Amino acid sequence: MSNRPSVLWRTIATPLILTVLLLVIAALTWQFGSRGFNRTVVEMFINIMVVVGLYVFIGNSGLLSFGHISFMCLGAYMTAWLTIPPMMKSMTLKGLPVWLLQTKLPMWIATPLSGFFVAVIALIVGRIIMRLSGIAASIATFGLLGVVNNVYSNWDSVTGGQGSVVGIPPTMTVWNGWLGAAVAIAIAYLYAISRSGLALRATRDEAVAANASGIDIVRERLVAFVVSAFIIGLAGALYAHFLSIVNPGAFYLRTTFVTLSMLVVGGMYSLSGAVIGVVAISVLIELFRNLEKGVSLDGLTLGLPNGFQEVAIGVITIVILIYLPSGLTRNRELSWPSWRKRQVVPSPAQPALEESN
Repeated sequence: MSNRPSVLWRTIATPLILTVLLLVIAALTWQFGSRGFNRTVVEMFINIMVVVGLYVFIGNSGLLSFGHISFMCLGAYMTAWLTIPPMMKSMTLKGLPVWLLQTKLPMWIATPLSGFFVAVIALIVGRIIMRLSGIAASIATFGLLGVVNNVYSNWDSVTGGQGSVVGIPPTMTVWNGWLGAAVAIAIAYLYAISRSGLALRATRDEAVAANASGIDIVRERLVAFVVSAFIIGLAGALYAHFLSIVNPGAFYLRTTFVTLSMLVVGGMYSLSGAVIGVVAISVLIELFRNLEKGVSLDGLTLGLPNGFQEVAIGVITIVILIYLPSGLTRNRELSWPSWRKRQVVPSPAQPALEESN
């Protein structure tokens, strides 16, 4: 009986530590950060939601997905349709259904509705894609990304085509961003310790044995696919309110590459790795972005060439894969410090490790 509180604390350690660390970042940013720095931190929180959503599927299934950013696009456009004033929609998005043209909802209602909309789409397409395995499944997800991007880039009357959809209420603050990241972390952790999450990791580690044990691999992959799509759909909705404008080009190859790099750098098999990878890469992106603007030295402005940050992130990702293939966290979760006995706390996405002597 006396061990139950300590067991409970160890169980919730990872999401609680991550949430508190992000809360500290949000509080310091709100108190001392400039307007530009506030926007940078809000964007980082949104990226945490995206990468945590990727972790839910990639980390637990072992399948690499290139198509999850399409769910971010779907969520962003859905919240745009739900929150833009009807008069503006009637002029620029004439192809929308009448009920949608006349709808105007606040962000707090539109965002979860957008997440559920994306989850339904993921359920439909996932029933087909999740029957594939390995490289075939990865190519299929890349095809999904291409299909969504092309449809939204050319459906002028509904999405505005290549033009940008404007008029989305700019309601994002650093606190909204932190709340979104905290919700994403909670959902991801609850899924990881759930029966479905445990079953999916069993199929990842020993597919033949898991199948022989009666685990439905397709169903478990589909559950993770839908949960991850829901989280990323929420992120897309918040991103639309962050920019106050959406364009299909914002949800394509560059975003796919950057978010996957964040997951790999942190450690794709741990929730802590997903969060830490975003923070690390976000710091580097901001650093290289400032260096690209130029630094003045004795009247001489020195700066890196435009686009250098993408090259640098690519090189860093390669170095991490070579020297730390399991990421900065080595696929382990953050935990409370122990003074009695030093021990390794395994990731919920990894088999238990033996305690170090």
